[in-house]
Amino acid sequence: SLRMTKNIDDASHGDFIHKVLVHKPFLRKIYVEAYEKFRDFVSDCPPDGLVVEIGSGVGFLKEYVADALTNDVIPYDGLDRVVDATDMPFADNSIRAMLLFHSFHHIPDVDKFLTGVEGCLVPGGKLLIIDPHTGWIASPINKYIHHEGYDSQAREWKFNSTGPLSDANNALAWNVFCRDRDLFHMRYPKLRITKYETHSPLRYWISGGTKWWTLLPGFAFGFATWLDNFLIGLSPQLGSFVDVEIVKTEEIAGCHYAS
Repeated sequence: SLRMTKNIDDASHGDFIHKVLVHKPFLRKIYVEAYEKFRDFVSDCPPDGLVVEIGSGVGFLKEYVADALTNDVIPYDGLDRVVDATDMPFADNSIRAMLLFHSFHHIPDVDKFLTGVEGCLVPGGKLLIIDPHTGWIASPINKYIHHEGYDSQAREWKFNSTGPLSDANNALAWNVFCRDRDLFHMRYPKLRITKYETHSPLRYWISGGTKWWTLLPGFAFGFATWLDNFLIGLSPQLGSFVDVEIVKTEEIAGCHYAS
């Protein structure tokens, strides 16, 4: 049965998430779409170095990127390593592609994370983050309904955390990469934001996320995707999620960054 564990920060909660992914084909298709995006992204990264996923959970990225190293701060079964995103153990210039799917907003000190990214990516190496966006649909849901934290007014990127999944800021990607874009480039002069692209206004909410319920069956995913794409065509600010691409360059502070 789909019975959620009381402590979502415990590794045993992974069993519940695994069952959700098996029993909810609509949600699983969202994961598949993300992993296919990761696969295409990795193919466009430098040829030498590691492919690392941070915040892997109980996902199935290896079905699409076989050589990816899966990591999470929670010791779920099947991970390659248990890794804290604020204290990553990877050597400098060792990673050609880093991937995060719905995990960036759970990192309580992203300055430490991004400093690590700047060091461990090879020159030309890339980071792809798929995370919540403060869109017109998502903002009221995240602020008043969703159980995770949301603070688009927070001046600091850091937040207090009592557990890896218990606490989050669903506005974090927007705060860091959009609102504070100039500050980001000043703090990490070798990292350049090359894309901030919103998408998926409704599908994740329709799926019920990692809750036991869903509003549509798997066969309706195609229609929901068409509707999402139609809404994004009306305005990117309808997007509830965003793809953020970042590349490590050899440039220094003061250069002009691509929008």
